[in-house]
Amino acid sequence: MEEPIISKKKPAFPVNTLFNEYLSEHRRTIKIPIFYDDLLRFQGSIVVYDADENDTLWVRAYYNEFERQEIDLSLKKVYSILHSDGNEDIIQYLNVDAIDYCTFGNSKPFRIKIRNILNDNYTYFYVKTADASRIYGLELEHILSPNNLNFLVYKNTLIEEHIAGIPGDVFIENMLEDCTTSEKAQIAKEFVKFNERCMIRLLGDMRSYNYVIVPTHDFDNVIFKIRPIDFDQQCYEGKFRVYLPQFFKENNKMVQLVGEKLQGDSIEQYKAEERSIIAKRMLSSESRIQELLVCMQKDTLSTKENVAALTQRVFEVTKDINFKKLSTMGDLLYQALHFVRRNYENVNR
Repeated sequence: MEEPIISKKKPAFPVNTLFNEYLSEHRRTIKIPIFYDDLLRFQGSIVVYDADENDTLWVRAYYNEFERQEIDLSLKKVYSILHSDGNEDIIQYLNVDAIDYCTFGNSKPFRIKIRNILNDNYTYFYVKTADASRIYGLELEHILSPNNLNFLVYKNTLIEEHIAGIPGDVFIENMLEDCTTSEKAQIAKEFVKFNERCMIRLLGDMRSYNYVIVPTHDFDNVIFKIRPIDFDQQCYEGKFRVYLPQFFKENNKMVQLVGEKLQGDSIEQYKAEERSIIAKRMLSSESRIQELLVCMQKDTLSTKENVAALTQRVFEVTKDINFKKLSTMGDLLYQALHFVRRNYENVNR
């Protein structure tokens, strides 16, 4: 039997003092009226099914009447803090339609559905435990991708905004075949760039259910982008393959699509484009990315064995002496990002 790429569950890592100071400086911390542990006190639950009656692996949580009133008010306040200026005047127009709990995965999040009763528009946000590696992943995505991410941290609780899109597994199973030839070629290109981006920034476990496909209509075309939605496996695993989405069997159809639609030269071109984009974002956010990397270098985000194994493998791939004898995953990510930046600057001198 083939050995699984990820064999053990990743532990949660606490947010240390230095990282908490960084988060405070960049307005990622604020006092919130409810904690993750408060939501665990539900009295019962029922399974949430999708439109085809498949188990979604989420359950709808129910609370006793007194606690539900208090929890609803607190969640409305959190919504106001996350999406507005914290003004409580809007609370009277909000309703908590559902509190769902995920029984699958590392973070076991709560998904909160908030509806505006004036127009029936609704949105989601998530309440999770404040795992440092996940928060580093969110912050790296915010800095190094074109997508701004909104999240808040308070003590042991993380509040994340919802990332809209079509779950990758749903898109691959139900929609990919119906795409036009040009759309398939574009999706193949985006998967190559996504694969490169995850590898460079050491974001692991991008199986198809951990990213979304975001279609955007542009005149008579549809442009597809791929966005990660799960940041639990930021800088943890020692296996290099974990950081390359192409090696997960759940992405086999995407890998096959790349092979069918793109030639080798095109693949290398798109990889180079993605590396250049990351280097440019590093240069435009130089101070902030340096602050974040210093925090990561001084933090413990994995085991010594994982750090040693991944460092050795990256050295074998790059042949760069800077990857020798690194102590932390933060050191490794620092060298990986600066390797990309140095190459970009050498080409553009």
